[in-house]
Amino acid sequence: MRIRTDFRSPRGSGLRRSLLAIATSCLLCSSPAGQAQVALPSLGDSVSQDLDVGSERHLGDQVMRQIRPDPDFLDDPLLQEYLLGIWDPLVVSAKLLGNISDETIDRFAWEIFLVRDRSVNAFALPGGFVGVHLGLIAMTSSRDELASVLAHELSHVTQRHIARRIAGDSRNSMLAMAAMLAGLIAASRSGSIDAANAAIVGPQALAAQASLNFSRDMEREADRVGFQVLSSAGYTPSGMFSMFEKMEQAHHLMDSGSYPYLRTHPLTSERIGDARTRLGAGDFQRPINLAEHALMAARSRVLMDPRAEVWAQLQNLDAGAREQRGPTVGRGFEQLSARYTSCLASIKMRDFPRAARALESAEQQLQLLGNDPKALRLLRYLRAELAQAQARTGEGFAALDTLPREKSRPLLMERSRLALVDPRGPDSAREVADALQTWVSLNPKDVLAWSQLGLLWEKLEQPLRAVRAQGEARYAMGDLGGAIDRMRSGLRQSRGRDADPVEASVIDARLRTMLYERRQILSDMYPRGIPPGAELP
Repeated sequence: MRIRTDFRSPRGSGLRRSLLAIATSCLLCSSPAGQAQVALPSLGDSVSQDLDVGSERHLGDQVMRQIRPDPDFLDDPLLQEYLLGIWDPLVVSAKLLGNISDETIDRFAWEIFLVRDRSVNAFALPGGFVGVHLGLIAMTSSRDELASVLAHELSHVTQRHIARRIAGDSRNSMLAMAAMLAGLIAASRSGSIDAANAAIVGPQALAAQASLNFSRDMEREADRVGFQVLSSAGYTPSGMFSMFEKMEQAHHLMDSGSYPYLRTHPLTSERIGDARTRLGAGDFQRPINLAEHALMAARSRVLMDPRAEVWAQLQNLDAGAREQRGPTVGRGFEQLSARYTSCLASIKMRDFPRAARALESAEQQLQLLGNDPKALRLLRYLRAELAQAQARTGEGFAALDTLPREKSRPLLMERSRLALVDPRGPDSAREVADALQTWVSLNPKDVLAWSQLGLLWEKLEQPLRAVRAQGEARYAMGDLGGAIDRMRSGLRQSRGRDADPVEASVIDARLRTMLYERRQILSDMYPRGIPPGAELP
């Protein structure tokens, strides 16, 4: 396992460039030598004059508009639900501890999202957005380890580290420029070329070192505050200690530990010692391993790299576990994870007989481990996914019907996928479409739900509703121009003889709202007057 410091994806994307430009350094990564981070002002300084809460949220929204359309931005309903189940208690904990101020509680997004990437990484963006790489979930052994990372990143947000870095960067730049000019004046009097070069390089090096030093202070603060949030939320505090241990093992594989002063993060050994000190003198309790987390780590392992050759390797992951059915907890979770991985990879490779065998083996292994209800639910979803891939929709709906009655987002999304390939007629599609329509009325920013709804309305031969759903999906994604184009197309279609007048009036009202929003954005971009033909960036 190798911990990487970049945001490189297997296929490469604009997402990587966006994140490199603005993301806070993540908990798990140390920047390479010479790659200085921008500095922070003193930990007690106010940042309101440099970047107020509203401006920071606006900046975050701009970054997210670039990220959401990227193919590496992943909305997997099961993984997203699991991540939110860990994230939401941490946000509540931070509120109770007073880390989230009255100013930011309503104005920041407090939104967490997934990135399809193999690297072990997580990062914070302006305005309360936090991204998590699938590689991070795949390498963690427990919910508590993952929660420790999220608590750290949440603390970057609550402590306003990004705004403080921007403020510090501005001040450091001015100080470095002043020092360089003073040095050049002195060098010109001496007539020495070497002195002139030193005058240019010296202040830049000092500014870079100040930036690195303060970045380490920022990471220490996020560790300390994150530990309090983690403990208060009810997670095992040793999850942070356990996570640092894994980091240290990985660093030994790639780093000799030299030149710690060039790192933006404290040395991992130092962080392990700090975490152990925070745990106190009480008995050390290892993070609790759960079957649910083992399956979510397995799912991340398959989805984080969509190359066929990788999936072919993952199909064989359960080869050594097929005849081992012992109930030993640690080994049992590994075997369960391997079988889930093999099944999902086989589905992606459309090797359905092998997927069925791996799934049956996983179900048997779970019985030996005690039939954890949450893990059993995930295996039922996997059976529905297998049925959907085979277009056996009856089997898929039957697998979902065995679950306790729930109105969850993963259930809605999986039922919609089954309905799209259901050959039995429009009845199931209509039922799911009505349920999705209710869902998006309560969750209008759900891009995936709007997209699925558009496909269902197309299948049901409701073109006006379909185009409106497509426009709403674009709007939720942040593509205001694309949303306006789809709504205009719907307005043209609504002039037809058989058009639904209610849906036509909704489209007309939404188009007016979007056009007004577009004018407001352009007015902010061009305060002296909007030029003819001006478009959104």
